[in-house]
Amino acid sequence: MIVTVTPNPALDITYTLAALRPHESHRVETVHEQAGGKGVNVARVLHALGRRTTAVLPLGGAAGNAVKADLDRSGIVHLTIPLTGAATRRTIAVVHDGDATMLNEPGPELSALQWTALRAGVASLVPAARALVLSGSLPRGVPPGGYAELVRLARDRGVPVILDAAGPALTEALDARPTIIKPNVAELREVTGTDDPPTAARALVRAGAGTVVASLGPDGLLAVDPAGAWRAFLPADAGISGNPTGAGDSVVAALAVGLAERAPLPVALTRAVALSAATVQARYAGMFDRDGYRRLLPQVQVVPA
Repeated sequence: MIVTVTPNPALDITYTLAALRPHESHRVETVHEQAGGKGVNVARVLHALGRRTTAVLPLGGAAGNAVKADLDRSGIVHLTIPLTGAATRRTIAVVHDGDATMLNEPGPELSALQWTALRAGVASLVPAARALVLSGSLPRGVPPGGYAELVRLARDRGVPVILDAAGPALTEALDARPTIIKPNVAELREVTGTDDPPTAARALVRAGAGTVVASLGPDGLLAVDPAGAWRAFLPADAGISGNPTGAGDSVVAALAVGLAERAPLPVALTRAVALSAATVQARYAGMFDRDGYRRLLPQVQVVPA
């Protein structure tokens, strides 16, 4: 089983427009709602891949009820922590012109008791886990070291951990030695102060990350560990276009499968690039084009960096 933790989940609302023009009224072509948050997206991809997974998340209010109802409909196993007197946030993706504009609410503030309950929920699942995924922002009220607690909880039991976070939530967790971290280029720059991704990634490995897998957008992935560095990418003529929302979460899902299977890193990177690109070709986060995934998998190139 792969356990995903989403401390700040959301009800994802997607509006599709022909174009987005500031200061004008728009006619929305389609509206779609689903359970969201980065760890939930990871769990949705894992479920679609036929992998056993459990999503851990706190939920409250009408939006929280809608998230739980969607997880139930989707067949995604979940352990929910009730938030009395607090409401789950909403995120709005405005998809237009082959791109997406995101509006993210901040989310509720968790009390110390609610965070303790979430941590206890994770602890109850870790003994049966093959990998633990920690994804997204920490809620208000949770100290920056919150993820470090969960990393240590899993590592003490021999369970590998993937952390997909930014800012202090990432840097505070490095001393706990997460197995893999997955920043993007902007997050690398933010936490290291350098514009060069390989240099930034090596700095984070020295700081405690076992492996850094950095998303380079259309240029694929950069992976750095103490043994070396690799680039994984699709050829320029692969013809990938669509909605990039959730592509990074598919990378995390593929890396989690790799950890659970103890697969070599180049194998996991190959799957991650193909699955990420197939997610861009799907309409919503947490979903991917199955035919596209099968078509793209043999096209991925992994080379030393």
